[in-house]
Amino acid sequence: PGKPTLYGSVTRRGLRSEGVPDIAASEGFLVGEVTKKSILISCPHENVSTKFLAPYTTFSRIHQKSITCLDISSGGGLGVSTSTDGTMKIWQAANGEIRRLLEGHVYDVNCCRFFPSGLVVLSGGMDAQLKIWSAEDASCVVTFKGHKGGILDTAIVDRGRNVISCSRDGTARLWDCGKSACLGVIADCGSPINGIAAGTADDSLNLGTPEKPPSEREIGTEGKMLLLAREDKKLQGVGLQSRQPVFLFMGSDAFNCCTFLSSTYVLAGTQDGNIYQLDVRNTNTPIQVIHRSGAPVLSLLPYRDGFIASQGN
Repeated sequence: PGKPTLYGSVTRRGLRSEGVPDIAASEGFLVGEVTKKSILISCPHENVSTKFLAPYTTFSRIHQKSITCLDISSGGGLGVSTSTDGTMKIWQAANGEIRRLLEGHVYDVNCCRFFPSGLVVLSGGMDAQLKIWSAEDASCVVTFKGHKGGILDTAIVDRGRNVISCSRDGTARLWDCGKSACLGVIADCGSPINGIAAGTADDSLNLGTPEKPPSEREIGTEGKMLLLAREDKKLQGVGLQSRQPVFLFMGSDAFNCCTFLSSTYVLAGTQDGNIYQLDVRNTNTPIQVIHRSGAPVLSLLPYRDGFIASQGN
């Protein structure tokens, strides 16, 4: 950060006897280990290295344009994805074969995810509608209306009796799937909420007390916190059942995404390329701020002992 970008090139000179390409890098860069599926490039002067991986499968026939959101079912069998080509499709994760086309949103679909069962899909669109679909016959089972702006992200509580959505209208709402009704506004922050994540919070955290007893239709909200990645450069934690604010953290730019790493650690990514790791018990100072490039951090996913981040470069 703060230094000019270094550019270089790699050239393939031929094929080595073991069937691996012979690759050379331009001045200032070194080629490390080369396999059939990866190339390790380092810049000794700056003490950095990156391993470039080749995909082992590419599905190029599912969508015609950029893919904006995707999810894989818990069993790993099915994928669901949305695209700027205006479609939302369910496909087989093994071979990319299209199984279902989910049609019903007006304008773009922004987000899609499977329920834990893997048989049902939740989606939100620019039409301010939240929809639940059957993955088996592509029928739209429920439509939730209440948001005044496009829905930007969703979260599923426990096994999915309740779901949460966030919108450009600045609110996050809790919905009851069985009665297809809104159970309440979890947060109203006057700024678009770009991403949310629901997770179990550390026992030592005070999540606040609800002003009135929660509806008996609220299932699994107790002891949980909702993270809000806000456009106004704030990351907020709210008690899911209490609707009370737990913390507010100011970042360097608009927050695009957030996730729980554990009951104490959370991650959030900003438009200017920062990934913040915070301890929810004390959010005054981040545990670490990772900055690999100035490209927006678009999504974050816990993986093994670390996480995967995608950036807009």
